[in-house]
Amino acid sequence: MADRRRCLLTVHAHPDDESSKGAGTIAKYHADGVRTVLVCCTGGEEGDILNPAMDRPEVRENLAQVRRDELAAAADIIGYDDVQYLGYRDSGMPESEANARPDAFANAPLDEAVGRLVAIIRRERPQVVVTYGDDQKGYPHPDHLRVYDISMPAVARAADPEWYPEAGPVHQVSKVYFTVWSRKRMVSMHEKFLELELESPFGEDWFSRPSNDDRITTVVPLGEYGDVRWGALMAHATQCDPTNPFWFGLPRDVAAALHPWDEYILAQSVVDGDESTGDLFAGVPDDVSA
Repeated sequence: MADRRRCLLTVHAHPDDESSKGAGTIAKYHADGVRTVLVCCTGGEEGDILNPAMDRPEVRENLAQVRRDELAAAADIIGYDDVQYLGYRDSGMPESEANARPDAFANAPLDEAVGRLVAIIRRERPQVVVTYGDDQKGYPHPDHLRVYDISMPAVARAADPEWYPEAGPVHQVSKVYFTVWSRKRMVSMHEKFLELELESPFGEDWFSRPSNDDRITTVVPLGEYGDVRWGALMAHATQCDPTNPFWFGLPRDVAAALHPWDEYILAQSVVDGDESTGDLFAGVPDDVSA
């Protein structure tokens, strides 16, 4: 029998992105009975081992599988009901050897990659999709850019019977959001480090990056799920050094209380919802049988 719960689907580039972006939101909606689905576009094969304790030969030789295992653990902590890989290889950074590989996500034929995501959307039938935004000047990783490139056409084509008829019955996504780390969030963290007389990881380069604060439409209060991100990040042991001040420099309770919400930009909607409620499903009908 088909799962007729409401569905929230997120599209991320690599294992660990799901933990640093909106983990509390997913935990909250999962606890409320929403089906939560993660689409991870790559296997994260090019991720550096940032935790010295994990920089061992057996880890380096099996990094792709290690990162899949880490993602499975993190997804379980967050509360994802399902994790689906789009099937591409990590593209690495521009001009790297990995970036030139034909199986890299950034080099995938656009229609092919969009088609893979369309098939997942039609199968899962989410009312809400969360993806990356159209302004990524602060961190223009090829795979992050590609997530945006495929997400918007995939949402449109999933509702169009002319595209990918083999991918199943069409589905209209109600709302698409861009996940965002606000300038306000970074400033508040920086100021808290200074207040506690700790060295802040936020240098001038952070505050010279473009800000999208004026575009934020929706602020999701996290309540008891505000620190889910902590455990999920720790599950990515190769990528997260527990001594890294950016992620773990503030006491856990302080960090959770400092910014107890996730922020989003409403990219498109076919429903009339009140974004001031802080509910990504605002305006979405209760009946999910369509």
